[in-house]
Parts: sequence; C-alpha cells; structure tokens
Amino acid sequence: MSASRPSPEATAAPGRRVLGVDSGGSGLRIALGTADAAAPVATAVCGAPVRTGPAGIDAGHLLEQLLPAVRSLLARSGAGEDAGLDTVAIGAAGMATLGERLRTELPAALEQALGVRRLALAADAVTAYAGAVGQRPGAVVAAGTGMITLGTDLTDWRRADGWGHLLGDCGGGAWIGRAGLDAALRAHDGRRGGSAALLSRLEAVFGPAPGLPALLYPRTDRPAVLASFAPEVAACAGHDPVAEGILREAAAHIAEAAAAVCPAAGADGEPCEVALTGGLFRMGDPLLVPLREELSRQVPQARAVPGSGDPLTGALSIARALAVGNLRLPLHPTLLRVAGEEPGQGSV
Repeated sequence: MSASRPSPEATAAPGRRVLGVDSGGSGLRIALGTADAAAPVATAVCGAPVRTGPAGIDAGHLLEQLLPAVRSLLARSGAGEDAGLDTVAIGAAGMATLGERLRTELPAALEQALGVRRLALAADAVTAYAGAVGQRPGAVVAAGTGMITLGTDLTDWRRADGWGHLLGDCGGGAWIGRAGLDAALRAHDGRRGGSAALLSRLEAVFGPAPGLPALLYPRTDRPAVLASFAPEVAACAGHDPVAEGILREAAAHIAEAAAAVCPAAGADGEPCEVALTGGLFRMGDPLLVPLREELSRQVPQARAVPGSGDPLTGALSIARALAVGNLRLPLHPTLLRVAGEEPGQGSV
C-alpha cells in the first residue's frame, strides 16, 4: 500500500472504486462507491457485530463478514466479484482503544484479497464527524446509548467523554435512562428527588420496581437497557419537573463536552458548527431546547446544526478524499490512521 498521503496531482481516475465501512453494535454496514461521485453505487448490511476479545477487535471476524459482502457488492455493481478496490475507509466502534489488531492485520489482508491500495482506519467518532461536518473545522456530538464529542481545527483532534456508561457518556441515553430510573426508585422508597410519574413508567415498562435489579444486573447489554428508558423520561418532561430537570442536566453535560472540543471562531467571525448526530436527538424538543440554551451559554462561538450524514456516509467520504489526494482531516495514531503513514500525535 501507499506509504504516504497521495498528492493532489495523483488523483484517482474517474470511476475508480472506493469502499466505506461502518462497524458498530448492530453489525457491519458497507457502501461501495466511486472516487468521483458522492452517492454510493451499492450498500450492504452484515448483521453480526464484530467480536471483541482480550486482544481487541477481532480482525479475522471482520474479514469473514466483509470480504464476501464486498465481492457480492462488486458483482451487483457490474464490476465482477473478482474486481479490485482502490481505496477503503473503515470506521469502527472501539478503534481508538481496541483497534491494534485491525491496524496490524487489515492492510496486508485487504491488499491481498481485494487489491486495496490505500486504507484508512478510523474511530467511529471520526467517521461520524466526516459524515456530519465534512472536511471543515467544527465539532460533532455523537449521542445515542453513549455520548462522545469530537472537534478539530484541521490541525489536530480534540475528544471529550465517550468513556462508557460506568465512567462517563454523561448526558447520553444510558445516562438519562439511569437518572430516570433512579428518580423512579426514589419515589418508590419515599426519598427526596423522586418522581411518581417516572415510577409509573418504570412499572409499565419493567414491572414492579423491586424486581428491577434482578432484571438489569445479570444483563450484558445493561447500557442499552438503561437507554431504553430515556424516551420515557422525555415523554414525562412536559408535565414532570423531575424528568425535565434530568434532561436539563443532560443538556448541560453535552454542552460541556462540546465546549471542550469546539475550535474557536474563525478570523472572519464565523461560528463553529456543532453537528448533532445520533438517535438520542430523536427525542426532539424536550432535549434539544435545553441543549441549544446550554450551547449558547457555554459555547457562545458555536452554532448547532443537524448532521448532514451518518458514519457510513463519513467513511465513504474519507475513502473518496483519500483516493483523490484531498484528505484534509488530521491523521492520528488511533483516531485516523492511513496504512503506512506515521501520523502526528495530535491533542486528544
């Protein structure tokens, strides 16, 4: 594979095939495209999430799913399943901390199997950024079950939170759901800060309150179970001050993380765009109204905007930019690595 970032002069020929991959909790999503067109030619979904073990993300398991799916996409596109690929960008949840096997094993494997010349390996927060903001300075809030913010001035990356439901993800779905269940159990016990409305919703969703620990603690998907209660908090927020307060506190946490990563306003005074992406924001106004208020207070140089694309869109856009030598997003050893390059450390 190329050992250096392609120059602008070394642009890809029209129609050269590129691939974007998004690996997350719901499995692999794959988009085949060309270097000179924004829209994908064909897409595929592999249902099984890539395994993670003591050695990190399992590169072999990813390849077991990816290679047959790519060959099928190539055949469907008319290129033939034996056709090669110019450039691939893979975004993966856990890439920053658990991606060493991917960085070590995938370059040679993809070159041998598909003729891949250029490979970018990115954290899913980076592909979320590329999909939502593009290759401009700004910041992204990626919020679903968890919550992470990422920002760049195109010199380096800054990251805040994303530490998981036990250590952080403050303001994310699991955080909101847990706070709502806490308020419900306080009402059950007669403790201060309880919410009868949320207790009623707990019982409707999970059954009698005393049975909740037995339902929750043995589960391996506890963050998702906690996050499943977040919409109940949002539904109660219009008439329950405790639920409203939980969402206001969540908004404050999210804005605080955005403030930590958002670059300063440009010399022309243009505000920093903060793209809001992820399923959490489908809650709508109960969360978005206090979040906009908090962003205005904590990050006055910011302007909140909806994300223009998702992480799969971002992975495909990174592959296209790399193919034509126009990748402007900063490289980083674990957040965005191009095979064969030695990126600077950045400040994350």
